[in-house]
Amino acid sequence: MSSDFEGYEQDFAVLTAEITNKIARVPRLPPDEKKQVVANVEKQLEEAKELLEQMDLEVREIPPQSRGMYSNRMRSYKQEMGKLETDFKRSRIAYSDEVRNELLGDDGNSSENQLIKLREERAHLLDNTERLERSSRRLEAGYQIAVETEQIGQEMLENLSHDREKIQRARERLRETDANLGKSSRVLTGMLRRIIQNRVLIVILAIVLVITILTAITLSVRRH
Repeated sequence: MSSDFEGYEQDFAVLTAEITNKIARVPRLPPDEKKQVVANVEKQLEEAKELLEQMDLEVREIPPQSRGMYSNRMRSYKQEMGKLETDFKRSRIAYSDEVRNELLGDDGNSSENQLIKLREERAHLLDNTERLERSSRRLEAGYQIAVETEQIGQEMLENLSHDREKIQRARERLRETDANLGKSSRVLTGMLRRIIQNRVLIVILAIVLVITILTAITLSVRRH
């Protein structure tokens, strides 16, 4: 399981490094090459998202007691993915502004007004993007809390199951001990009964012997 996760990690690291390099190159490329690089980055971002989904599935299959380390790594990868998407959006906005400037040229007040409007739209789009990112981070934090709560619940259930097994074994030992004590009590009672019977028999024999001796003495005295 961990080997699959590490393989996805390596693929993700290589892919994000390529994406970072291409995003940094976008502003310096010719227009035709920029279009091709932008389309390529979009495709690679989708591949990176799919890798994150696969990694997330692998983490869910890991036992709860070993899952914490992998969950922390997943959080950092998701943050890195969010940063890449933000950088790519800003790069695309800058690229779009550059294309518009090339198309509009310098046509006086009309072009200037259009450029002002485009800047306002870009600022508005950046604000919306930041809001979406904040919402995404909050959702991710809520998801992580839910996952951690689930892990804690599973650990508690496992502990309760172990405690229940211990209690059941203790009850079985008590039953065995009670049974052994019952057998011992019956054996001791039988031994005590036999001891009493033997003592009674000895007393009776002693009495008979004494009576026999006294009778013999009495008969002997009478004869003399």
